Amino acid sequence: MPILPDTWIRATAQGRGMIEPFVENQSHDAVISYGLSSYGYDARVADEFKIFTNVDNAIVDPKDFQQHGFVDRKTDVCVIPPNSFALARTVEYFRIPRDVLTICLGKSTYARCGLIVNVTPLEPEWEGHVTLEISNTTPLPAKVYANEGICQFLFFRGESPCETSYADRKGKYQAQTGVTLPKL
Repeated sequence: MPILPDTWIRATAQGRGMIEPFVENQSHDAVISYGLSSYGYDARVADEFKIFTNVDNAIVDPKDFQQHGFVDRKTDVCVIPPNSFALARTVEYFRIPRDVLTICLGKSTYARCGLIVNVTPLEPEWEGHVTLEISNTTPLPAKVYANEGICQFLFFRGESPCETSYADRKGKYQAQTGVTLPKL
């Protein structure tokens, strides 16, 4: 399963709308970098955040997720409380080809500040805004800057197209927009 290069990412993003909007070059003038890189694409975090809080003594239950466990913020700079967590989404909308699996890793700039970005793999033929899970592992409040880079997506081509894609299964997170909460 080879990793796919910038030439393939560019051609697929521009020709088949795999990444919209697509940024051709790494942008990094006074911002955390984003855009096309050698073997990946650095995505931006949008200005929509759901910050977990325990004001109402909520319990996080993936089978019965309650919205009162977080506060919504639309902001250019999100402050995540110490040892806490926020959900966000990418600016970019992704459409993954049938023979590709996409893995996401957090950017080192945030990782070196104790902020960990988690995203499950983007399966073949999945599409949507990617919901980002951002953990502040530090004992201090931490800032996340909207419309700047937060993670890098790596694209891997399978030996052949899969028998059943995410779209074929009618996956529950297909074509999601905005920050999408857990579903059962």
